[in-house]
Order: sequence, then C-alpha cells, then structure tokens
Amino acid sequence: MNRILNLLLFILLPVSIAAAWLGVSDTILFILSCAVIIPLAGIMGRATESIAIHSGPRLGGLLNATFGNAVELIISFFALKAGLTSVVQASITGSIIGNLLLVAGLSFFVGGIKYPTQSFNRTIAGTNASMMVLGVIVALVIPSIFTFKKPEIAHALSITVAIISLLLYILGLLFSLFTHKQLLNYTEDMEHEDAEWSLSKAIGILCGATIAVGFESEFLVKSIEHVSHVFGWSQMFIGVIVVAIVGNAAEHSSAVFMAWKNRMDISLEIAVGSSLQVAMFVTPVLIFLSFLVGHPMSFVFAVPETVSMILSVFLITYLSLDGESNWLEGAMAVGAYIIIATGFYFV
Repeated sequence: MNRILNLLLFILLPVSIAAAWLGVSDTILFILSCAVIIPLAGIMGRATESIAIHSGPRLGGLLNATFGNAVELIISFFALKAGLTSVVQASITGSIIGNLLLVAGLSFFVGGIKYPTQSFNRTIAGTNASMMVLGVIVALVIPSIFTFKKPEIAHALSITVAIISLLLYILGLLFSLFTHKQLLNYTEDMEHEDAEWSLSKAIGILCGATIAVGFESEFLVKSIEHVSHVFGWSQMFIGVIVVAIVGNAAEHSSAVFMAWKNRMDISLEIAVGSSLQVAMFVTPVLIFLSFLVGHPMSFVFAVPETVSMILSVFLITYLSLDGESNWLEGAMAVGAYIIIATGFYFV
C-alpha cells in the first residue's frame, strides 16, 4: 500500500502543479488536489510515527496527538484565508461525524468479519466518551444555544470556549501521557517498534510533505466555488463529506487496518481520539487563526451540523461503553453515516 501511495504521489504531484501553472479547469484541479493530498497525508503520518518512535512513548504520544490532524488544519487555514468559513465549519463537522461513525463503524465491521467479537479497554472508552461529550456537545453545541437570540455575542463566547477547550485538551494529554499513562498500553508498543526512517530523514520528509500539502490545499480551496457550481453541491456538503474524507483518508485506513489485526484499542483511539483532537484542539486553533486572517469564525454551527454531531457522539458512546464490538454494530454506525451524508447532499 505504501508503494502504491508513493507511486501515485510521484505521478500526481508534478501533474497537479503543472495543471495549476497552465490554468486548467478548476474541476480538474480540484480532483487532482484531492488525489494528491491523500498520499501526502499518509506520508506525513508515517513520518510523524517515525519521529514519535525515535522520541519515546511520552513525546511520541504528544507528537501523534499534535500532528494527527495536520493536513486538515492546513486545508482549513487556506479556506479561512479565502473567507470560506462555512466550508471550514462544515469540514470540522465532517471530521467529527466521519471519525465517529464512518471510521469506527468500518473498524467494527471489518474487524468483526474476521473475529466474531472484539474487545477493547472500557476505561479508555469511558474516558474518551466523557471527553467527547465535553468537547463536542458542550463546546460545539452550547454556543449555538446561547447565541440563538443574541448573535452579537458569538465571537466573544467562541474565544472563551476556544481557550477553555485548549486548556482541557492539554489536561487530557497530561492525563493520558503522564499521570495515567498505564491505561494507554499502546504507547508502550513504541518502545518495541522499529522506525521506518531515521530521525533526520523523517523530519525532512515531514517538512517537505507539509509544504506540498500547503500548495495542494491552496489549489483545492481556489476550486471549491467552481466545483460547487458545476456539480450543484452546496459548500456545506463539500466541507462535511469531500474535504473531511480527503483530509483524513490515510488516518481512516490505519484505523480499519488495526481493527483487522484485532488491535481495537489503537483503532478506537485513532477514530475517537481524532474527533477529540478536532473538537478541542483543531477548532480552537482555527478560531484564533480566523481572527488573525481577518475572517472571524465562531463555534456557532448550522442546525444540521449541530444535530449530526450530537447524534454521532451518543451513538458511538452507546456502542463502545460495553468494551466489545461486532460487525453488526459497525454496519449500524456506517448506515447512520450514509443517512447523514445523504441529508447533507440534499441541503
């Protein structure tokens, strides 16, 4: 798989740059950008993992937690610069429901095909569930309620929520990587793994891939409005489904692969942990960046986005609290995602 992704990147990256330079159709540029970002995200993930292994379990866990959604953060930054705040908000929604329903659901389903019942750490699942309630329902939903009749307080309230969310996210890292690290057995695996690349090579590849993602993200963002007009897609649908899947595709495949290997703790950590990172780290950072680039964004989401996030949190919490999973639970989660995606398509 890595060889295939490397080959795709070797072919498509220069093609997309040439296409942008030659001024080809925005539709073709959009498709090429999406196709290039997926292998780039995979390479960034592999480089980060190599650096994490060289750095040790604690610093490695911190690096994975910090750079896990780097691609989405870069895409969202360029969208903010272009003033597409609705697309950024939609991509946040798409990442959360995509990780909670699509990724976790596919992991349950694929792993359940091979193993009748798979188990995972209930303590970790409970902790993540509590954090999800706080990070998604409280941080991302409550502002919509309080600003319903007073929209003028949206930005001030969003800044407050962003600061608190970041502080709680840091405390969560302190809990999982230091004071209660014994609960997270998967971090100990880093001590017994061999890094794919040397430290210097991994850092160089990460820097190069990050720069390439920046260029491709700019191409992608510039073509969104044209694609929205040509295909009749709303910007909300592009953000929730297309941008969210493209930015997280490599991470999605890793979670499913871990489930196939019966390593459900890691699979769930990728799915649920990524959603937590989006809600409590990526979103607050984007709130601050939106003010810096002159296009302020708030925590106030549209009703379909708000309801979708609430239902996703409750469903995955209900399915995971018993510490076991099977293919039928996975099918239900994926089915819920398809229904929600269909709804956004018709919005």
